Amino acid sequence: MMDMHSMTDELLELTKQPKIAYFSMEIGIQNDIPTYSGGLGVLAGDTIKTAADLKLPMIAVTLICRKGYFRQILDENGRQIESPDPWEPSRYMKLLPTKITVQIEGRDVMVQAWQFNVKSIIGGIVPIFFLDTDVDGNMPDDREITSYLYGGEQAYRLKQEIVLGIGGVRILHEIGFEIKKYHMNEGHSSLLTLELLNMFKRPIEDVWDEKLVWDTEKVKDLCVFTTHTPVEAGHDRFPYDLVSRIMGELIPLNVLKELAGKDSLNMTLLGLNLSEFINGVAKKHMEVSRNMFPGYEISSITNGVHTYTWTCDSFKKLYDKYLPGWANEPELFVRVGRIPDEEIWSTHIEAKKILFDYVRANTGVEMDPDILTIGFARRATAYKRADLIFSNIERLERIGAEKLQIIYAGKAHPKDDSGKRLIEKIFSIKERLKDKIKMAYLKNHNMDTALKMVSGVDVWLNTPLRPREASGTSGMKAAHNGVINFSVLDGWWIEGHIEGFTGWSIGPNPDETTLIDNMDTRDADDLYEKLENIIIPLFYDNRHVWIRMMQNAIGKNAYYFNCHRMMRRYVTDAYIR
Repeated sequence: MMDMHSMTDELLELTKQPKIAYFSMEIGIQNDIPTYSGGLGVLAGDTIKTAADLKLPMIAVTLICRKGYFRQILDENGRQIESPDPWEPSRYMKLLPTKITVQIEGRDVMVQAWQFNVKSIIGGIVPIFFLDTDVDGNMPDDREITSYLYGGEQAYRLKQEIVLGIGGVRILHEIGFEIKKYHMNEGHSSLLTLELLNMFKRPIEDVWDEKLVWDTEKVKDLCVFTTHTPVEAGHDRFPYDLVSRIMGELIPLNVLKELAGKDSLNMTLLGLNLSEFINGVAKKHMEVSRNMFPGYEISSITNGVHTYTWTCDSFKKLYDKYLPGWANEPELFVRVGRIPDEEIWSTHIEAKKILFDYVRANTGVEMDPDILTIGFARRATAYKRADLIFSNIERLERIGAEKLQIIYAGKAHPKDDSGKRLIEKIFSIKERLKDKIKMAYLKNHNMDTALKMVSGVDVWLNTPLRPREASGTSGMKAAHNGVINFSVLDGWWIEGHIEGFTGWSIGPNPDETTLIDNMDTRDADDLYEKLENIIIPLFYDNRHVWIRMMQNAIGKNAYYFNCHRMMRRYVTDAYIR
């Protein structure tokens, strides 16, 4: 319990105004708080930073993940070894006196919260509450529930999602917040809807049908749901016998099955059935999601990135000089034409040298800033096809010998053996090509190395199997730094791509709404054709047009694909309806 005397004046002030509560399993705020694994968490962090910039009445809830996701170690053959990535919350945030309990396996598990304030340079504040079960009095196993991001088996994940969804609502209620909307960032937090159903349960004597006890319309009116994955396996499902053993019966099982699926508890289905506003994260993803979940009204709000966070220092100085106010008004990028070509290029070369210094220090590979450099940094998993560019190594050698450099980064999930083999394959090819095409693989990819990469390469490569890229945000970050995208037409790039103007496509037009068969040969042929006949000649022989495309990336892509535009859409479409 938390009495008013133990609350800080700051927290007391925050409770005076109704809030949007943003729930996310992972949130990436800064490099040394490793509570994120990749794009989903970094997007959540960007969302919160932008909410602070726009002074939106938002608060956020996530898990503390004291041992992080994992630290990636790569041996000389590219074999990935995982180790914990521990950090100390007390160095960054304040432990609140609030404690609540959730029921797990029939026993009370205490949950506490740490408060971290995201502060905008213009004065806005959004607090994040990091939930933590490492509390004196909890059983040893229960103290570990919030230790690892995405750790353990299904039972561990379900326990985490109970803490996040049910515990998160209870913590906010205990602190004294009035919540106007609950925004679920993906299905991990969908159990919050069950807590809300119990909060707004009608008295049994007031209704003639037991099902009407559960005021689903009231809950739907409070909830917003964003789905991020177009892949069936990406949606959390839990067998009902596991749910009964670990969570008990928060609502009658027959009611839960109507809301979350007959055969297993589908967290996405639960979120869909109890949210008034549902959206995918790009127009194409909306179409794919409607096909996956027919009958639901699914909108689209295309993702963006936090402009100030994902602009490197070199370009920040340039934009300050020519586009004052750009950081909080990215629309000003439309005026990029006022920046002289030579200053855009010299700024890019400065960012490129910073990346190359980092590459040399961490891998020993000496790269040449005058050579066309491709960057690829994503989770190492099969559908991302990090090896598509190596489909025909002899052809790549002929095209790119002494004209091309490639920098890779990315972690494979600890249980993704094919992803781990992919990294090893890249290491093997790196060794084979070392005398003709220099390559480097940066280990333990994080937010700091990501910024160096998206600003320091010349071309940002993205080669997923369509339509598995719900949105993708790394290419948006590249565009903020004048780096040109070369990508399969999927996710955001369908909306951002103008061939030969903002970048280049790989493969055919995106006409499908379901997962398609392997298209490696067709896509690889198009990749090689454009690399050989368009991209390499343009880089070396027509610097003026290359810089014009850099300007277009900034003025057409960064101008639109930013979180300020995204959050204004959430406000008008989801939060105030």
